[in-house]
Amino acid sequence: MEVKKVTATDAALELINKLKERHGPLMFHQSGGCCDGSSPMCFPDGEFRVGSSDMYLGDIGGSPFYMAKDQYEYWKHTQLIIDVVDGRGGMFSLEGPEGKRFLTRSRVYSEEERQALQEETQA
Repeated sequence: MEVKKVTATDAALELINKLKERHGPLMFHQSGGCCDGSSPMCFPDGEFRVGSSDMYLGDIGGSPFYMAKDQYEYWKHTQLIIDVVDGRGGMFSLEGPEGKRFLTRSRVYSEEERQALQEETQA
């Protein structure tokens, strides 16, 4: 069973594709709450420096998604679902001028999904 740690809604994927057409390849980093709150931040690929304290969770819309390892400890029991809503997002994130902002929703993994993720981690 493949369990995704991060997914995106159709609306988010539509916006990602629009941003890719305008800016080229993208990357995401789940903000930890500093300057721009706790929003998923969208950057041109490589513009945000990912460090050893960050972990790769998967791709959304063909773009890598990262989160700080210590922050992931709080979220690891949930699947992150990246959505988009009307409004202004983080000032550093590419979607701001679109009048939209990415938003992280989540759902708790089922027991079966949790077990599959645990086995994957141990492999």
